Amino acid sequence: MKVAAVQMDVKIFEKDQNLKRILAKLESAARAGAKLIVFPECALTGYCFSSVEEAWPLAETIPGPCTEKLAEASKKLDCTAIVGLLERDGDRLFNAAAVVGPAGLVGGYRKLHMPGLGIDWLNTPGDKPLAVYETPHGKFGVNICFDCSFPEAGRVLKLKGAQLLAIPTNWPVGSDIWEHTPHVRATENHFHVVAANRVGEERGYRFAGHSIIVDFMGKVLAEAGETEETILYGEVDLVAADTNRVVRRPGEWEIDRIRARRPEMYGPITEGRRS
Repeated sequence: MKVAAVQMDVKIFEKDQNLKRILAKLESAARAGAKLIVFPECALTGYCFSSVEEAWPLAETIPGPCTEKLAEASKKLDCTAIVGLLERDGDRLFNAAAVVGPAGLVGGYRKLHMPGLGIDWLNTPGDKPLAVYETPHGKFGVNICFDCSFPEAGRVLKLKGAQLLAIPTNWPVGSDIWEHTPHVRATENHFHVVAANRVGEERGYRFAGHSIIVDFMGKVLAEAGETEETILYGEVDLVAADTNRVVRRPGEWEIDRIRARRPEMYGPITEGRRS
């Protein structure tokens, strides 16, 4: 199956224009044969807000007007799209991603881990369990940006059946996380990774680009540069990601990173936070 990562510039406060460009890029990727298309974190709204009051008018519910338009496009194009946005729920604001497919809204994911950067200074941390979204095009998990720095987040999704991890992100220049984290998450969990980062500058932050598609063996299928808007494509075998056993030489060199786990030895991972 062909998958795509859309690397794009995003204009803060210009929600309507951002949506217009997202829909155009969605159609372009789908026409090129992509069945899963991943967009950056906060692709609808921008990221570097200085207050909740400033961001609130751009946030919307899930489902909402923008997810309805995305769902219409996904139905027409027979694809699944994962798009970053700001979600409001009551008086709470979340950094979220909508998953939409040919049948409509599949679900909404809320970022769990809050770095000290941009809107995440102000957001409510995600309050929903990590979920695998089953679509006609495969079983996908989502991490938003900083979430993928926590290996537990990827591993939970693998154990729930994810064949691919989508990472909408806003990695800034200087983080260099793109150099190692997507490869490690793919290899340790034996699933594919599609990370869509943004480019350009917003309120003094410059974003690093380097969107990337990595297969379940850690092989880079496509990688973008630091500055250009582009759409990356990669061909992935989702069914192969379900077969966790890797055989180099039968009976001599075989590994299975899921079967070989020792959960009884991992107790501290489930303990509460320590200051």
